[in-house]
Amino acid sequence: MNKTAVVILNWNGKKLLKKFIPSVVKHTKNAEIWVIDNASTDDSVQFLQANYPEIKQVHLDKNYGFAGGYNKGLKSIVADNYVLLNSDVEVTENWLEPLINALDNDTQTAVTQPKIKDYKNKKMFEYAGAAGGFLDFFGYPYCDGRILFSVAEDTGQYEKEKEIFWASGACFAVKKDIFEQMKGFDESYFAHQEEIDLCWRIKNNGYKIKYIPSSTVFHLGGASLDSQSPFKTYLNFRNNLMTLLKNLPKTYIFPVIFIRLILDGLAGVVFVFQGKPRHTWAVIKAHFGFYKRIPSIWKKRQKNHLSKYYNRFSIFFK
Repeated sequence: MNKTAVVILNWNGKKLLKKFIPSVVKHTKNAEIWVIDNASTDDSVQFLQANYPEIKQVHLDKNYGFAGGYNKGLKSIVADNYVLLNSDVEVTENWLEPLINALDNDTQTAVTQPKIKDYKNKKMFEYAGAAGGFLDFFGYPYCDGRILFSVAEDTGQYEKEKEIFWASGACFAVKKDIFEQMKGFDESYFAHQEEIDLCWRIKNNGYKIKYIPSSTVFHLGGASLDSQSPFKTYLNFRNNLMTLLKNLPKTYIFPVIFIRLILDGLAGVVFVFQGKPRHTWAVIKAHFGFYKRIPSIWKKRQKNHLSKYYNRFSIFFK
């Protein structure tokens, strides 16, 4: 294999590191393990230094979020392949080799993802990735093994390697050269859906994203931002609209985003009836946050190979 770095982003994550790092150390062979620290204020850095001196560290001066943290931290790490691994992931024996072999054996494969299952219920797929990610016509992310909030049990139905649209940031293996060619993650996202944007840009440049079922990891989920967090709602709604404007073909931009704004408004109404007015306000703020960024987002649109892989299927009309 080419030189590989398994890279974990940390921010005040001592409890998670204590719980999940042992599996990473035990089952990671032929690769360096790195932790990029987003200026933690707990003693997670000291914990690693005392208990895992073999793990290399990069220390950032403040919390740059998922996108900025990885972009800045990876500049200090020399490797041919990066495996970006959430701090709340338990890996299994032989988890790494299939991901890296798939990258090394095909010049057109840029990103690989393992089978991602639920740490709390190991028979089930996990929401953030499952058996590989896709986008429907209106830009809603879904996965084989997860549509909307319905998550499937793993019964062996997704055991074939396949090309997917996006790979989960929970466990994301990428060729360093292509990551740099794409200028990494879009740091304006801060967190959530930046991996979808990156994968779309990678595919628009003719590369492949693959799901590798011979590799399995277990993801806790919700460790950085709880699913009930209005800030998470804000980021998801805003960043999804940003991704559509950046990557849709021009003929689809107005109709798709117009319909999405209406659907988002309906989601805001649903939040009210669910007794979640702070989430309704988060949707409103997300829309204004998106409007404010339209000029800068437009400048980021790629000039070539736009949207050859756009999906005309909708999860609402399946």
